[in-house]
Amino acid sequence: MKIIFATRPSALARWQTAHVIRLLQAAHPRIECEERVFTTKGDRMLDRPLPEIGGKGLFTSDLENALLSSEVDAAVHSLKDLPVEDTPGIAVAAIPEREAAQDVLVSANGYTLSNLPEGARVGTCSLRRTAQILALRPDLTILPLRGNVDSRVQKVLNGEYDAIILAQAGLTRLGLQAHISETFALNVMLPAPGQGALAVQCRADDVETLNLLAAIHDPLTAAAVDAERAFLSGLGGGCSLPVAAFAEKNNGSIILTGAVISVDGKQAIRLSAVDKDPHELGERLAHLVLERGAAELLKVSASN
Repeated sequence: MKIIFATRPSALARWQTAHVIRLLQAAHPRIECEERVFTTKGDRMLDRPLPEIGGKGLFTSDLENALLSSEVDAAVHSLKDLPVEDTPGIAVAAIPEREAAQDVLVSANGYTLSNLPEGARVGTCSLRRTAQILALRPDLTILPLRGNVDSRVQKVLNGEYDAIILAQAGLTRLGLQAHISETFALNVMLPAPGQGALAVQCRADDVETLNLLAAIHDPLTAAAVDAERAFLSGLGGGCSLPVAAFAEKNNGSIILTGAVISVDGKQAIRLSAVDKDPHELGERLAHLVLERGAAELLKVSASN
């Protein structure tokens, strides 16, 4: 059998697709796999910050359309890019084992968050990262940062920024971890829901591909990210919101920590909860932070 995978053109997207193919062929040695590259809206619009052009489906809708038209059989995404609403006719067939979920600081001069000079230029387009950085260092100058992981690293090496913030997983996957000057502890910066995890989609009625992809599904990772995404969904969804979450399995239960932070970093609602059902846990924690006033913070963020 042959499976055609849709992938974006970036080095990270190509690595992620190749990684999924390696996992699949290890489980099913006789499967033939092919990659087909699609340039998405998010890849084309590199001149504007992500929150300006809308987060939902920017990096995924073109690949999903190729799936629905049967041009390809499967698509690989960074899970944090995938909208929380399911696309009709498409299923997430596998979530492989997660890479590290933390955010990191990259600086050509080896700066950490604590010793960055006053007013230093820090690059990120994430409202979530901006909010958490400003909560700790309100003196820093936050500048927009777009591009692929490798091009972002090159920008800081060229001196366009004093430091930038990226996901540890992307740097590790591309072999660029030597550029990391600080890995943020989870109590310093909580990651985006689903960060570090991959999602492999196929058509919901493609039973053969669904069964084949099931071999590379990791239930522990899936339970954790399901809780995180249920939390995000309970707050209205949208990867451009200043919402953070991280969950992990512990003795049969899931521990979920979620946060909503004002864009200026001056207000934050951060709570944790434990449950065995990931979806119920995420929804319950979303309800709890909304009771504490998260709706107002999200409303202000959406208007900025």
